Amino acid sequence: MELKVNNTEGCDYSHLKPQRRYPVVLSIAGSDSSGGAGIQADLKTFSALGVYGATAITAITAQNTRGVHSQLAIVPEMVYQQIVAVVDDIKPSAIKIGMLSNAEIADVVAEALASCDVPIILDPVMVSSSGHRLLSVEAQEVVKRRLLPMAALITPNIPEMEALTAMPLSTLEQKHAAARHLIELGAQAILLKGGHAEGDTKTDILYRRMGYGVDTTYLSTPTIVTRNIHGTGCTLSSAIAAYMARGMALDVAVKCAKSYISEAIAAGADIEIGGGFGPVNHLFNPQKMQVYEQR
Repeated sequence: MELKVNNTEGCDYSHLKPQRRYPVVLSIAGSDSSGGAGIQADLKTFSALGVYGATAITAITAQNTRGVHSQLAIVPEMVYQQIVAVVDDIKPSAIKIGMLSNAEIADVVAEALASCDVPIILDPVMVSSSGHRLLSVEAQEVVKRRLLPMAALITPNIPEMEALTAMPLSTLEQKHAAARHLIELGAQAILLKGGHAEGDTKTDILYRRMGYGVDTTYLSTPTIVTRNIHGTGCTLSSAIAAYMARGMALDVAVKCAKSYISEAIAAGADIEIGGGFGPVNHLFNPQKMQVYEQR
């Protein structure tokens, strides 16, 4: 039987060219085999908040809710190529940086992003909740020297802030001093997370470099009693990047992301996955994919 093929010669398909696009976030981070943190948490967050997620994987970890068993860093050149491939073609609206593993990877990430002019959210992942080091000391210095000045926001918790500044953070004044130190090193804004604190409320502090000095905003939420907190830092930073990709100003994006992570924790508080620190419920109320007209 002879197949008849329509002759498309001379057809004009210009009307089919896409005139709209999704907001895109590129996550540069490690893979979590348990699905609660890292790249997996980032993609769930992006999907939940209606943005398109792309990835550059920096490391593979063997982990579950009880802890990290082992990790394997990706070859730095491959990390670089992943970033360049996404940036050149898909053109993200925001970028989130998570686990970097070693100094060589941190260096190539800085190199690949040197000419990017979109907001970068830097989550300085250093140690897992089970105590496993995820960033070498040498890489920590590269993060401070090269990536910190490139970021629109960094999101350290208390131990990470102490490691970055070599300063104690026992008092409020010490936290302010540490933030001023990082801003002097080039940081534009810092969200110091207060999840490690005891009490009925958790307070994050947003520091922003302003022409007159440093603006300080306190963001408090009720403490949710649950052991399902695996990946909360990854999720929060990804949510901030997602909201910024949707066009929100940094302070508004932080507040919206704080609300999202609180609801995600509450929605997954009584769910049992694994025998340790379980994940949050990223998809408690997923939003439709955002679509914008091309300009």
